[in-house]
Amino acid sequence: MMTRVQLFDWSWNEPTFYWSLLAIWVALGAASFVALLLTPAPYGRFARSGWGPRLNPKLGWILMEGPAAVVFFLFFVASGRTDPMSIVFLLLWLTHYVYRGYVYPLRRRGGSGVPLFVVLSAFAFNVTNGYLQSRYLFHFAPPYPVRWSAGPWFLVGIALFAAGWLAVVWTDNALRQLRGRDDGQGYTIPQGGLFRWVSCPNYLGEIIEWTGWALLTLSPAGAAFAFWTVANLLPRALAHQRWYRTHFADYPPDRKALIPYLL
Repeated sequence: MMTRVQLFDWSWNEPTFYWSLLAIWVALGAASFVALLLTPAPYGRFARSGWGPRLNPKLGWILMEGPAAVVFFLFFVASGRTDPMSIVFLLLWLTHYVYRGYVYPLRRRGGSGVPLFVVLSAFAFNVTNGYLQSRYLFHFAPPYPVRWSAGPWFLVGIALFAAGWLAVVWTDNALRQLRGRDDGQGYTIPQGGLFRWVSCPNYLGEIIEWTGWALLTLSPAGAAFAFWTVANLLPRALAHQRWYRTHFADYPPDRKALIPYLL
């Protein structure tokens, strides 16, 4: 009599899938960091041919960033949780992604088309990240007690989150005001405010914001997102700094790329 040997277990095991995906996610973030140090992502001032068809910048941005709010909200609803901290996490997430995914692109002025490859890559990122964040907070982790909101991790985290979000919004508004006042290339040197210290205060704001998120949730998914944010935006900030110095001979010599006085 022959014994049946089962080589694979095809039964659904979401915890195994989730933690495996999170580990792969961190590895992909490290690989992306190296790749982006070598070659900037092909959009904005680094747009170049060879990356397929382009979408309208407003539509492209909504398709890239909008899914993060939708996925997070749907997993919140599916969880059935109504505890105060889950609602706080939802509101914080939506504060960022409703702005970034819908308000910001609709207020943009000008801008070149976004390659479809970039749109699809960002769409996949935000769907995956939205799943990892929301599924941990609303399913795998037990409900956070209300007293969590008075703890040091939450208080420091939400202060960073708020400061980072305000820096992002301020920078977006400042850059929008510069549209039309350029050197003929579509860009000019930003001045004043946070630009006194760094070339990319919006990127610094995002890093501060998601570091705050990692602290206020004290979650492995939040830490992975903070890592991904640095891996994505640090190389781009360095590329922006090089671009400014190449195109503007009078670019402020003491202005750093991302971290005041350091980097």
